[in-house]
Amino acid sequence: MLRFLRAFLFPFLLIWWTAFSNAALGPRIPNGFVTTHGRNFVLDDEQFAFIGANSYWLPLLTANEDVEATFQEMENADVKVLRTWGFNAINGSELAGALKSGLTYYQVWNSSEWVLNDGPQGLQRLDNVINTAGKHGIKVILTFTNNWVGYGGCELYINWITGASQTHDVFYSDPRIIASYQRYVKVLVERYKDSPNIFAWELMNEARCLGDLPGGPNCVPTSGLISRWYKQQADFVRSLDPFHMITTGGEGQFNWSKPKYYWYNGSFLSDYNYNGEAGENFDLDLTFDNIDFGTYHMYPQSWYTELDTPGSNFTVKQWGHNWISQHSNAIRQVEKPLVLEEFGVTGIANKTNIYPAWVDLALKTGHSIMPWQWGQLDLIEGNRVIKYTDEILDGASPNDGYAIYKNQTELWDIFKSAAKVQNARSWIME
Repeated sequence: MLRFLRAFLFPFLLIWWTAFSNAALGPRIPNGFVTTHGRNFVLDDEQFAFIGANSYWLPLLTANEDVEATFQEMENADVKVLRTWGFNAINGSELAGALKSGLTYYQVWNSSEWVLNDGPQGLQRLDNVINTAGKHGIKVILTFTNNWVGYGGCELYINWITGASQTHDVFYSDPRIIASYQRYVKVLVERYKDSPNIFAWELMNEARCLGDLPGGPNCVPTSGLISRWYKQQADFVRSLDPFHMITTGGEGQFNWSKPKYYWYNGSFLSDYNYNGEAGENFDLDLTFDNIDFGTYHMYPQSWYTELDTPGSNFTVKQWGHNWISQHSNAIRQVEKPLVLEEFGVTGIANKTNIYPAWVDLALKTGHSIMPWQWGQLDLIEGNRVIKYTDEILDGASPNDGYAIYKNQTELWDIFKSAAKVQNARSWIME
């Protein structure tokens, strides 16, 4: 009788346990999607540590052969993740010029409602980038908008919806702007949410209280405005996509109760990167459930131009060393992965002197690393002005002084060696 009961009840118990387990653990991450396990990224049950690349200009290319060649070279360099812009917006007055020059654009603003361009000069170019990335085993971080004016950032929303007299911070609080931003986010998420080629969604590039427009009184160290905006938008994206990771795209500024100070020109100044004036609160922002990993950027050479002078006791290398350590310490409090998502100095000598120390420390503290920015040679477009001062010159991708090209052998080898270290860290998770 007992044997009969066991045989009779076992299938029902198995069904109940499976249902209970699935409910407790949530839906299974689809194959090919990257997720997190503690401080590690995981891809199909293996740790996924990586060296990545930034290329905002890839979707701006007009020749598919150039997109293919760039990804092939990234694959050869063991790049595993590309970060690029999911935004390119123009004013209606720029449309004729964009059509003539071949400029990629996704939104056209003529009123308080933008018009989507999902055609061959629009989102179809982004489709091609994401699909080609997948062919080469590369995942894509897609950024929804820009804190800065470049390529139609958040201030287009401000100018067209609330008027140019407003301050930058209204982007994070005006319900009409938030609704318009979310309308565009929904377009991108629904277009790619089933794609394993997406590594993560990124809410904004370098959110700050101020941008090219000045900041206002609603975004100060005590207001928490950007932190609330991060949480609101991350929760919105999660409602659209249960599987892909979400991150802020922030520079990683702190809001310490006892911020750092430094001497300059006879004054003891509170440090913008630590006192909350930027608007971020790295420690708090990491705690939100739908922020899956931390990002931060690092440009001490341009952030502290007044200190980076001959005879100063300020050193770019040491400041960066401290910044890496501080973010590594912060991430331990929440046990999430961490990405040094942008960093750079100008000058080849500076790069070859400073980058090895930064990369070594980042690797030792469990980071993934994405230098700014990828440089590509031998583009068939040859010479072409894109927009602003961005241009393809003699077949080389745009160079803002930070680009890293293959023919810069000593510099290139720093990241090739780092990629070998990261590749060796892949193992099956238990």
